[in-house]
Amino acid sequence: MAMTEGLLISAPASGTGKTTVMLGLLRALRDTGLAVQPFKSGPDYIDPAFHTAASGRASYNIDTWAMDDTLLGAVAARAAGADICVAEGSMGLYDGVATRGQAGFGTSAETAALMGWPVVLVIDVGGQAQSAAATALGFARYRPDLPFAGVILNRVASPRHERLTRMGMEAAGITVLGALPRRGDLKLPERHLGLIQAVEHPDLEAAIASYAAFLTENVDINALRQAARGGAALPAHPLPQPPAQRIALARDAAFSFTYPHLLEGWRAAGAEILPFSPLADEAPDKDADLVWLPGGYPELHAGRIAAAETFLTGLRSHAETRPVHGECGGYMALGTGLIDKDGTRHAMAGLLGLVTSYEKRKFNLGYRRAVLDHGMPGFAVGAALRGHEFHYSSIIDQPDAALAQVFDADGNPAAQSGSWRGNVTGTFFHLITGEAS
Repeated sequence: MAMTEGLLISAPASGTGKTTVMLGLLRALRDTGLAVQPFKSGPDYIDPAFHTAASGRASYNIDTWAMDDTLLGAVAARAAGADICVAEGSMGLYDGVATRGQAGFGTSAETAALMGWPVVLVIDVGGQAQSAAATALGFARYRPDLPFAGVILNRVASPRHERLTRMGMEAAGITVLGALPRRGDLKLPERHLGLIQAVEHPDLEAAIASYAAFLTENVDINALRQAARGGAALPAHPLPQPPAQRIALARDAAFSFTYPHLLEGWRAAGAEILPFSPLADEAPDKDADLVWLPGGYPELHAGRIAAAETFLTGLRSHAETRPVHGECGGYMALGTGLIDKDGTRHAMAGLLGLVTSYEKRKFNLGYRRAVLDHGMPGFAVGAALRGHEFHYSSIIDQPDAALAQVFDADGNPAAQSGSWRGNVTGTFFHLITGEAS
């Protein structure tokens, strides 16, 4: 059985408008009556929630660096029942991590080739016309085996600008699937990790409807639909297994970054997910086997977290006898203190000695491979995990024992080892999967 046909929306670089094109296309296709399955190429935590809002179906990450073929097949199988898949690339089409001797390992191009989905390249043509065709031609020919559907011209200044740019594309033999006039209201709100979260957008539904109308007016939706293709299906295997039977999962604007395929796998295996909100001062379920604090934006809500006595008391009580795990922002909330961007220190749970600061910003970004020196929920000592780290916090103090030996995508040691104390563990990377033993 072939993989559901689809397309991958990419660009020469970040900041070209591919996310707004993606959201508009998802909704425009859905409005024609199609069941549209979204995916995100790479480890992004934020975009999938926007995809879900636009398409009405849960969006999943496809990550060719972190996932082996069995997990890739399990994630790809989420497209069952869909009429078309639309995946959003990350960074530029050929930007990845230079390992395995390949300059393109972990790229959006690799995702497109693996799934058999032709690439639609979104090109910002501001400041150029026929020259944009040279960019498109280079991307189309850089990897000859990669299926290439054509381009969408973005930020077109005038009808004359569009005509000249199309002339260049025609001369280069590049199909133009649409041309989007320049509009200032198409930019999604951002903050230091990129886009704001979907739940924080002041009027997300109206924005998506506007993007869809704009795409429908200026892009040949039928031609896009006809360009979709699919390759051979990957072997389908179960998604990752749950780390416990009853999992209390923090879920609100401060704690929201958990990969969708993990939660899907936990539920599929029969685990019970028990959401609670630290920002609403809710304690984790007292009968939970495990408390899991995902990443998010605790630095924006540090005062509320510090004042959430019901939450903190319940968390500390749970940690006396049962495991607690935190990732990135959740890890910081388990520590002794969090210093916000204004230099104010807020007391956190105190279950670990970790003290972090956003006053002293340090950019931490990249894939992580961790080999555990101490067990954590779902994984024993010696287990190898794959994940992704993205934050701006600095460690002021970390007195507890290291949780793991952590390496970047090229195998170089990474500074953030995570830590543990008693029943409590934490990492700065967000877990994607454990490696098969």
